[in-house]
Amino acid sequence: MTDGDLRAGEVAALAERVLDEVGRAVVGKREALSLVLAGVLAKGHVLLEDFPGLGKTLAARSFAVALGLDFARAQFTPDLLPADLTGSYVYDQRRAEFDFRPGPIFTGLLLADEINRTPPKTQAALLEAMQEGQVTVEGQTHRLPRPFHVLATANPVEYEGTYPLPEAQLDRFLLRVGFGYPSAAEEYDVLRRRLDRRQEEVEVEQVTDAAGLAAVQAAVERVAVDESVVRYCVALVAATRTHGDVLTGASPRGSLGLVLTARAWAAIRGRDYVVPEDVKVVARAVLSHRITVKPDLWMTQASGARVVDSVMGSVETPRTLESRA
Repeated sequence: MTDGDLRAGEVAALAERVLDEVGRAVVGKREALSLVLAGVLAKGHVLLEDFPGLGKTLAARSFAVALGLDFARAQFTPDLLPADLTGSYVYDQRRAEFDFRPGPIFTGLLLADEINRTPPKTQAALLEAMQEGQVTVEGQTHRLPRPFHVLATANPVEYEGTYPLPEAQLDRFLLRVGFGYPSAAEEYDVLRRRLDRRQEEVEVEQVTDAAGLAAVQAAVERVAVDESVVRYCVALVAATRTHGDVLTGASPRGSLGLVLTARAWAAIRGRDYVVPEDVKVVARAVLSHRITVKPDLWMTQASGARVVDSVMGSVETPRTLESRA
């Protein structure tokens, strides 16, 4: 499959099939799942932060199957060492030399489960992999497979025995997505499906493979972004830095994340150009975790998400580009 094989309609159709398959396992969360897929298509990593039991781990595994990526799960615990993640050199007595034994990070999609339960030293082992697509062990650099994506899970309400992610690592995640509790109808659907299939496992079919995903990501790179939309992204991020509730606003990486994710969202929607509404849809997921609220407001309703909503209401929206459709 070459880069030129996929047009906007084909990308949207493939994305629809992937979401249909993952939706068989994670019921009623189409919008959140679409954001996760947009993060992957934008070549980014996604933090799934929500209460226990809402399908975060299941969603990660289902995306790996539907996208045809090699999958590995690393359970982050207080005693997890960096070498447990990246791998290490082991002495081979027969050959009298050291061999590198790769860790679970050498995969297509890594599920970093409960990432906030491991110490900062191990959390930091992910930074090079997420940013550079490689790991360095004993001075030797090892390239990771391509595509390579991290889907990490975290529990936002349990603090005992956890290590909050530092801002530098949070910034490496393109998106932070939460599923939220299901409605009564959705929860009933979950139970009904489980009873009907008479087994715990949900069968998710493969839709594409690593080469196919790379072709879709290449197609996303060709989605057009008008200058007015780029300036809109810059204005939104700049407004987070001057907001009255904010200690530190989003960095230029936030502006770039807005553009890249909005481009992927447009592709999922079957367009080869971005409109301001695409930016608005993804803004919360892209920016809220990059904003630090003033400490004296921690006991109030102030949050990164509220700041994003506020700046979207204050920054003028450019004219839409629907006339180009």
